[in-house]
Amino acid sequence: MLSLLQRQIAIQAPRNSRFLSEAVDASSSLASTSASSPLPASTSTPSSPSAKTAATNLKLEYFVPRNTNGNLPVYTDVRNAGSRHLVLIRNVEGNLNALAKDLSQSLFEAESYEVSRLKIQFNQSKHLIISGGRWKDEVTHWLKNKGF
Repeated sequence: MLSLLQRQIAIQAPRNSRFLSEAVDASSSLASTSASSPLPASTSTPSSPSAKTAATNLKLEYFVPRNTNGNLPVYTDVRNAGSRHLVLIRNVEGNLNALAKDLSQSLFEAESYEVSRLKIQFNQSKHLIISGGRWKDEVTHWLKNKGF
């Protein structure tokens, strides 16, 4: 589990850093956390935005890596001559059940019409299929707010 978290931080830190110094700071914080216990003892706030994103991703049981173009892997698929709209999240690492639970609980407000239509399925143990509406923008915005 720790190696997955280290890989997530190593991938996330250089991508989100604006300057090389931020990437160096993030990598040095990675070295200090890997040498100590897996859970940090201090509650101080990280100084750089990339370190904040990496700290947010440590709490989650899943990770959605960006594709080679730097975009989130969220795609739409239209089936049945336009009557069925699907949103696909590809290449999810970690616990898909936790991602599905977080999406279903916090993507829309409770007791709303969208929640009653939202259906989430798994495909090939790495892909998530969301059916029930045209929600690509909402899912992308939700993932960005989570720090991906």
